[in-house]
Amino acid sequence: IIPLQIIVQADAEAAHKLVIAPKMARPSSNLTEFREDFAKAKHIAIITGAGVSAESGVPTFRGQGGYWRKWQAQDLATPEAFSRDPSLVWEFYHYRREVMRSKMPNPAHLAIAECESRLSKQGRSVVIITQNIDELHHRAGSKHVYEIHGSLFKTRCMSCGEVKANHKSPICPALEGKGEPDPSAKDARIPVQHLPRCDRSGCNGLLRPHVVWFGETLDSDILTAVEQELEKCDLCLVVGTSSVVYPAAMFAPQVAGRGVPVAEFNMECTPATMRFK
Repeated sequence: IIPLQIIVQADAEAAHKLVIAPKMARPSSNLTEFREDFAKAKHIAIITGAGVSAESGVPTFRGQGGYWRKWQAQDLATPEAFSRDPSLVWEFYHYRREVMRSKMPNPAHLAIAECESRLSKQGRSVVIITQNIDELHHRAGSKHVYEIHGSLFKTRCMSCGEVKANHKSPICPALEGKGEPDPSAKDARIPVQHLPRCDRSGCNGLLRPHVVWFGETLDSDILTAVEQELEKCDLCLVVGTSSVVYPAAMFAPQVAGRGVPVAEFNMECTPATMRFK
């Protein structure tokens, strides 16, 4: 998302900045109607995707030029890839973790966090449902965040199943200096016993990134919580997502289907655009 501030009048005294693009895909969008819906909403759900983090310089490793070495994310972000070559997959995720240390929340993240903070003081709620795994919403100050695809900075043990926050740099000694994205870089071929391991007493199982890989289902507890939020929301914002990845692609259309206003903020039209404001 390229920053431009759309001022949303939330009440008689305050205006909240929601960031979006220099020109909208549909210039006929009714911002006056949106401001009215925003001003009276009590429970707002904001669904975000990769577009929100684009201005922060977060690489996606998808699309033309989106390679790490010779692979795109869908080549490495699978259970099969991890089973076949956990060292290579950990190199990829170690690189992504290290890159994220230099990235900062951008005005979109900050505006969403400010919106949540201000509205909470009025007894109104804002929940962020993000497909991103970069934790930038948290770093911007957002409190009520569901990371439906997990987080780069959490691990899950393949043996005991423990999920744990992990912000170590490097995540294990063997990965220090590894993960160079250049296509000519040689794979580290780290022995599995030297990859990240569980520190739970008596376990020492192999850790994996706590992210939802291609071919995996979303965490059922998180999905249930998200569905409950979507059932009670009276306004939904869709920000920086292509609306093509399921099941997240169905969240906003389901809300719109029960007559709740849905506003889409994107650089381009998406498959769901015509269902929204």
